Amino acid sequence: MTILEDLQWRGLVNDCTAAEELTKRLEEGPISLYAGFDPTADSLHVGNLVPLIGLRRFQNYGHKPIALAGGATGSIGDPSGKKSERQLLTKEVLDHNISKVRVQLTRLLDFSEEIENTAMLVDNASWMSKISFLDFLRDVGKYITVNSMVSKESVKARMGDEKSGISFTEFSYMLLQGYDFYHLNQAENCELQIGGSDQWGNITVGTELTRKMASKTVYGLTLPLITNSDGSKFGKSEKGAIWLDPSKTSVYRFYQYFVNVDDRDVIRYLKFFTFLSQEKIAELESQHQENPGQRQAHHALATEMTNLIHGEQATQDAITASKILFGGGLEGITENALANVAGEIPTATLPADRLNSEEGLLLLDALVDTGLTNSRGEAKKAVKEGGAYVNNNRVQEMGYKLSEADVHYGKYILLRRGKKNYAALIVE
Repeated sequence: MTILEDLQWRGLVNDCTAAEELTKRLEEGPISLYAGFDPTADSLHVGNLVPLIGLRRFQNYGHKPIALAGGATGSIGDPSGKKSERQLLTKEVLDHNISKVRVQLTRLLDFSEEIENTAMLVDNASWMSKISFLDFLRDVGKYITVNSMVSKESVKARMGDEKSGISFTEFSYMLLQGYDFYHLNQAENCELQIGGSDQWGNITVGTELTRKMASKTVYGLTLPLITNSDGSKFGKSEKGAIWLDPSKTSVYRFYQYFVNVDDRDVIRYLKFFTFLSQEKIAELESQHQENPGQRQAHHALATEMTNLIHGEQATQDAITASKILFGGGLEGITENALANVAGEIPTATLPADRLNSEEGLLLLDALVDTGLTNSRGEAKKAVKEGGAYVNNNRVQEMGYKLSEADVHYGKYILLRRGKKNYAALIVE
């Protein structure tokens, strides 16, 4: 199977310039290709993944991927898919964001020097900052007509809005992105740009500009923008965007996002985001159709995605945390797994010396302090009826006092009332 056949099977080809020519070019041997992202935040989110994973798919087939960080274009903002102008970012913020994202890209692409098609990360500010405004207008702008620019969907959508319209700053964005393609073709012999379907207009400016300025044929390939079957936006949860940075979206929540995708989407997402083979995905699809309640496809998706972004140990910690929050024991739990649990439930602080005092801390009081019960009377009822747990062990002793023996990793005591109501005491 060729890379294009693989992408077609996965449903990842939205549009392509000169598809037959590109197919022939890929048959001749490896090429360099790029995908760009504007560093508007200090972390990527799952909505960025399709083109970046697309780069890795090409790399796995022997091609050389280039990830382009828009230190220049990010200071302007891409109007594609936006109803209003973005807030402009300073160079300092953009540089900081790129440095943070650089680390995340090492999980997605292979930057090892031992391989011939090692990945590259470039910043378009490194070449755009050397071009004067007049030089850009004279040497680049003359090759692209305003007629073709206003025909692009990203521009037409904004020009039709009488209130916001589109500024000249954003209008010029496609020229800058087009020049990126030309520059990478000249500097790195880059022959292909991939991106989301909303980037089609920007990509075709790059192919046209390279043809006119360098008399070379380069290609554009767009991937579909991902939408959920229920109409909700992919990559969004009740708590906001699903980020790749675990300090913004915990590993547990990242894992749970993919475990809980709509049944109608799970096989699509296995194709879009994982590197599982056709045979394995077909097997999971068959299992899903026969017994959707087992959610094997969902767990496979969540495991593959969390392994890719956070690593196998973090994935296992997230799985362990999931089991604990469904009543599993704490035997052999890692500190990270327990931290995952604590990060998802209400917490209350507990001075360490209170555990050692003569009075100690009655479980009854701890249930009230953590909000698991509203009163001592309600706490007594929970204990009496067998609905009170310390570290997922049922406690029915009315006078039970928490002690150091209940503390895990010198910090955590997990409390539960009933089947699903959790809280954690953080010992300080």
